[in-house]
Formats: sequence, C-alpha cells, structure tokens
Amino acid sequence: MTILWVSLVAVTYFGFMARYFAVPARAGAMPIQPNKIMAGAVAVTLVLVSGLRNNIGDTFLYIHAYNVTDFNWSTVWQGKDKGFSILQMLLQQITQDPQLLLFITAFVTNVLIVCVLYNYARLFEISIYVYITSGAFIVSMNGLRQYLAAAIVFAGTKFLLEGRWKPYMALVLIASLFHQSALIMVPIYFLARRKAWTTTTTLMLTSAILIVIGYNYVSQWLFSAISGTQYGEYESFKEGGANILRVIVNIIPLVIAFMGREKFRRLFPSGDVIINLAIIGSILMIIATQNWIFARLSIYFNLYQILVIGWIIKLFREKDQRFIYILLVSFYFLYFFYENVVILDIRYGSDYISWPF
Repeated sequence: MTILWVSLVAVTYFGFMARYFAVPARAGAMPIQPNKIMAGAVAVTLVLVSGLRNNIGDTFLYIHAYNVTDFNWSTVWQGKDKGFSILQMLLQQITQDPQLLLFITAFVTNVLIVCVLYNYARLFEISIYVYITSGAFIVSMNGLRQYLAAAIVFAGTKFLLEGRWKPYMALVLIASLFHQSALIMVPIYFLARRKAWTTTTTLMLTSAILIVIGYNYVSQWLFSAISGTQYGEYESFKEGGANILRVIVNIIPLVIAFMGREKFRRLFPSGDVIINLAIIGSILMIIATQNWIFARLSIYFNLYQILVIGWIIKLFREKDQRFIYILLVSFYFLYFFYENVVILDIRYGSDYISWPF
C-alpha cells in the first residue's frame, strides 16, 4: 500500500496546485481553468503507478493470457471483445512483455479520466482525491477492460452535455469493442438527458428498493436480461453482495446534491445530466447489495459521481465551505483506509517502482 499512499499524496498535491495556479476560463461551465502542467503531473503519476504494477485484482489473469496466447486474426474473430484482442495482437508485434499492455491501458484510461475531470470538476483536486480514495483507481487496475471502456465513454461527456448523440454513440460503439457491457450506455443516454430530481428519479429509486426487497423473485428476470453478456455467467455467483458502506458512500453526495439542487443548476446549468448518471450508479449499487456483479455495471456511472463530488462543496454557504472541504477529505481518507487496508488488505506490487526507492 505504500506506493498507493504516496501516489495519493502526490496527485492531491498536484491537483491542488493545478487549481491554485488556475486562470479564468474563457468559455464553458467552469469559471476557472486549472494549470495544465500540474494537471499533467496528476495524469503522469496515475499512469506510472497503474501502468507499472504487476498485481491487484485480475491483473495476473491479463498477464497470463498475454503470455500464453498467440493473438492473431483467428483469435480476434473468435473472441468477444475484438478491440481488446486487436490491441494485444498489435502489442505482441512489439514485445512479448505484458507490462506494455498494462501500461497502454493505464495510459488511455487515466489520461481520459483526468482530462474530463480537468474540464468539468469545479474542485479539480477533490475529484482527483476521491478518484483514489473512493476505490475507483484501484478498481481500474482490477477490471482493466471494463474501466478502459468506461473511460472511453466518459471521454464523451462533452457530447452528452451538449446533446450531440451521434458522436456520443460512436464513442460507445468504440468502447464496446473493449467490453460489450458499454452498450448499456446507448439507452442510458436518453434517460440521462432528462431533468434531474423529477418523478422519473423517484420511480427509479423506488424500483431499486423493490428489487432489493423482492430480489429472489426478480433475479431470474435480471439475469435473463444480461445472459448474452459477459455478466451472464455470474447468475450462480454465491459470494454475496456489495458492502452496505459502499452504498452509503455512493448515496451521501447525491443527498447533498439534492438539497442544493437549485444552486447546482445555477452553477452548472447542464449538470442535471451528470446527476442523473450518478443516480443510476447509486441505484445499481443498491441492487448490488444482493449480488456483487451489479457493482461492476455501476463502473460506467461512478465516474460521474466523482464529477458531482467535485461540485458539492460549492453548494454550501461560503463560510461553511472550508469546514465541508476538511470533512469530505477526512471522510474519504478514513473510507480508503478501512476498505483497502482493513477489509481488502491491498498490496501493491511492481517490478519497476518501490518505496523507498
């Protein structure tokens, strides 16, 4: 965990300095533009830590598959996620070392995420801080393919906010080449473009609660709906659901956003789209208390919640914002420690970086 702690300190510092040396924005939703050099340092730190790892979650499976599989056009057409197979086929023409695969995917994933947070998070360093402390950064090293797909979709935030569905759908199709589950964002686009906190929101939240209450009755239908995807095999998954603490952590920022919804609309006029996607992510997390696999689907939406968190401090009175800032940082620090040290006992490994150097 030492490297992860060091990276947390580094990216938070660089993120804070990026906002400290910000300049007035010429256009867009943001009143300021963070310093590009400091924001670049954030991206470099995340890419190096993620790209030079040799463990965490499913990483060893990707290393093994890269080592034992001869990726060619035959294996590409036989596989489900053809884009990812083509990527591995091309990389094998350069080297048989799977570290390149990990580095390239880490580069694309984290650079895209940092770019979107740079453009749309009001408090850039807070969103970057929460990206790590909420566990999203570690999950990106576990669910490598899906997080790559999620980052590609996330890169289309501009199109989503502006209602430009054609380029957005094109990005979703590209993302689906790396993980088919990205296609879930096709119908979600039209739901997200609605006004937030309406009857639709109430119906979605009520449906989620009813699904949890009657999960044994509706689970058969739910798994039938995803039977044609990578998730169909999880119907027999018996390791329980997501930790209720994760659900609470997901919901609290949305409660604050709801309480300050009118001010949020004034500060970020197109922010309802982001709120809707964050709500869908929380709904999936509620359902995930019954079966962990639905937490995987929420990956596409958790990044938008990180964006929301980058705004919620500004929803409070100016005299209270410093206290809320400290409270938020402390809360997520404790959550990061509890989940990744106490519960998961995450141990970071790398053949290239260690602490002390």
